[in-house]
This record gives sequence, C-alpha cells and structure tokens, in this order.
Amino acid sequence: MKIPAPKPRFLALLSCALLAGLPALARGATEPVVKRFALGPEPAVAGVSRVDGAMLYSKELGYGFETGAQVQFVTQDGSDPLHAAYATSGQLFKFSVAVPEGNYRVTVTFGAAKSATTTTVKAETRRLVVERLHTEPGQFVTRSFLVNVRAPSMSPGNLLKLDTREINPQTHEAVNATWDDKLTLQFSDEKPAVCAIELERVDNAITVFLIGDSTVTDQPTEPYGTWGQMLPRWFKPTVAVADHAESGETVKAFRMQNRWLKVMSEMKPGDYVFLQFGHNDLNKTGHDGIWPKEDTMGDWVNTYSEAETDYKWLLASYAVEVKRRGGIPVIVSPMTKINLRTGELNVAGLGEYPKAAVEAAQMAGVTCIDLNAMSIEVATALGLTDAPKAYVDGLHTNSYGGYLLSRCIVEGIKQAKLGLADQLVDDAGSFDPKHPLPRPDDFKLPLEPRPPRPAGRGGPAAAGKAPATIK
Repeated sequence: MKIPAPKPRFLALLSCALLAGLPALARGATEPVVKRFALGPEPAVAGVSRVDGAMLYSKELGYGFETGAQVQFVTQDGSDPLHAAYATSGQLFKFSVAVPEGNYRVTVTFGAAKSATTTTVKAETRRLVVERLHTEPGQFVTRSFLVNVRAPSMSPGNLLKLDTREINPQTHEAVNATWDDKLTLQFSDEKPAVCAIELERVDNAITVFLIGDSTVTDQPTEPYGTWGQMLPRWFKPTVAVADHAESGETVKAFRMQNRWLKVMSEMKPGDYVFLQFGHNDLNKTGHDGIWPKEDTMGDWVNTYSEAETDYKWLLASYAVEVKRRGGIPVIVSPMTKINLRTGELNVAGLGEYPKAAVEAAQMAGVTCIDLNAMSIEVATALGLTDAPKAYVDGLHTNSYGGYLLSRCIVEGIKQAKLGLADQLVDDAGSFDPKHPLPRPDDFKLPLEPRPPRPAGRGGPAAAGKAPATIK
C-alpha cells in the first residue's frame, strides 16, 4: 500500500516537535583572532611571527609545519618584509595554526622575485581553495579565502558520535584534520612559493553546510575526491563551506549520531544547508564498514529508509527545520553511479531515490539541485573512454570527477537564482553538463601521494626531514 505524502501542516508540526527537543549551543562572545606569519629566516617584524626551518608544529608553539614537510626557504631582496623570503618544496607541505572552532579568512601572499611560480592550496581535509595560482618573476599576489574549522564539542549532555575514520576509539584523538584543534593549509604544485600567511576569525560570513555521505564528504586521501571538497574553490572570501558529510551516512543516521544537532547548533540565519543522501539509505541488511563490528549503529537495518516514505519525508523535515531557523535549505538529488561491467557505459540507477529527493524539495517548498540528472549528462558526454577517469569505483569520484560535479552544483546555484550566486568567484564561468570541461587530459590539479600507513589506526604519521634554508 502506498502511503500518501504528508501535508505541509504535518511537516510544520513535525519540525516544531523536533525543534522543541533540540537544545541550541550558547554562542558566547568570542575574542577576535588575528595571526600573521612570514615564512623565512629573516628577522621578525612587529606583529608578524617568523617561521623558520626548525619550526615543526607543536601544541606548545601553536603553529608550524606538519611533520614530514620538506620545505626550503629562498631569501630574496626587497623592501617589503613580507616578501623577504618564500617557502617552497618539490613535495606538498602543510602548515598548521591552533585556532578555536569557527570561520577564518586566510590571506596568503604568493610569488618569487626571480622565478615564475605555480601554487595550489587545499585547507583542512583536502578542500580546494586556490587552484593553480601562477605568478611571473617579481610578481607578488595575495589571495583570500574562508576556511571552516570545527571541533566535536557539543552542548552539555549531548555527544557527537564519530566513526573510526574520524577519531581513534582508544585514544579519542582526531585522526584527520576535520576534527582536530587547528587550521591546516596544504601547499603543492609545480613550484609553490608562499611568502606570508594571515588568519583572521570572521563571525559574520555566510556558511554553506554540506550534509550527506561518502560522495560528498571530505575524503582524506587520493584517489578519492568529492564535489564537497571542490566546492570552496568557487566562492569569494565571503563564504565558508562546512562539509559535515561523512562516509556511510543516511538521513536517519545523521540525526541518530547527533550530526544534525551539531549543524543546527552552528547554523545562523542566512546560512545554507545542502542535503544529499540516497546511496546508503537503500541498504537493508549488512554492516556499514566504517563502524566496528560490535557497534550496532553500523547495522544497515537501523537506517534503511524506503524512498517514497521515510527518505522523502525526513529530507523534507530537515529542510523545514532549516527554514524555520532562518537558514536556506537546498536538497541535492544523489549523483549517479556508473557501471562498466558489460563493456558499455551504463548509468547505474538508484531506484526511486533521485525522484524522491526532487519531490521532497517540492513538498518542503525549497530549492532542489538535480545533481542526479546533471551527473548522468556528464557521464554520458564523457563516454566510455573518459567517464571511468572521473570515478574510483563506479560510485565514488576522484578529484577530477568531484571537480566536474562541483561545477554542476555551481550551475545549479545559478539556475535556481539563489542569493549565493552573488558570492561566486569571477572565473566560475558557466558549465554545460552535456559538454563537460575540462576533459581528463586538461585537468592539471596536482595529485597527492598517499600517506604512509600508520602503525595502528589513528597512529602517528611517518617522520620527515626538517625544513632547510637556501640563501
């Protein structure tokens, strides 16, 4: 028997009931945070911390290069002390600063006096924020972007349930940059040149919260890359992307684990919440591998949602909650899978879930970005030869596939005429899913080496050489 869709009044009453039991975190007054760093061994300038080759990150110091960085400093003449030297490396390197939870405007100065440079910057867990910035010899460029930093803290009496990919269950320490107590920047490309870094806490920025599963989350390592990780690249330094999606998530599990409570406690009026579920909601049996075998929360039977009932209604109720709190919800239909087993490019279906996502948006009266339809167009246009180059396993995208789908999301923002469209960077341009560009051979975003396997889950990274200085 098909259950009729609930009426708008039902959704409103449901939202009221849910909100009544949702304690908000108290937003106490926050002190302004401004930190400035010049990279190189030259004497310190008032108000600016010099970072030399011996400064590896420690909690006591509160900033420094992450272990494993093999950085060289190149000194150069110039009247501007922020251009007196730059950090570079033939490998990617990371720089971290201890900061409280919040949004931060990061301003980086790039360039070299005597050589051309190209630098790509990612923040926290591989979120693309600067794509292949090029400078000519003697040219110095500053670029600003927003980075969201978060911690697993909750209001008293509430506990955020993190999985083993996020936190070590024995030590309770974060195992990736998403939940640790610092802001981390990652620099790479043909010849990166980083002269100076400034961080400033920003409390009035627009925050775009992303909730969903492994096809949206901040994937920690190559070869994976999602549209959620690529999305920050397309916004001006007025917008922060807070990617709360996580592997194995469903519309039910996201609330069961208090992840929804965490998002609602951080969201303020005028913020956006993008919701994409469906890939895991259809699982009826088995165990979600992201959870230990003994953890019953990982049993799919607890989180299965039938497309036309629970899944649709819960998506709609999430959207209503966001609206009632002054936020702007956007429901995103689940991106398509591809299947190459037959020797042909078959776009794998997700049953009724994409259609149910669109209908949930209609029920709640909110914007829907039909990523399922656009991703089918992208995969079809790439064809049998190039479509596999956008995926890792037919479901999860790599950085190239995530980049193309992030362009689909940007196009959806523009087509829906959301106010967020005014915050897109000037080079966002237009994107046609039926003629996706760039093609794989023209996608030059630098790949990252996989990190060495730790001694145990959540163990320390392999030690690297301390940075050196070139005079």
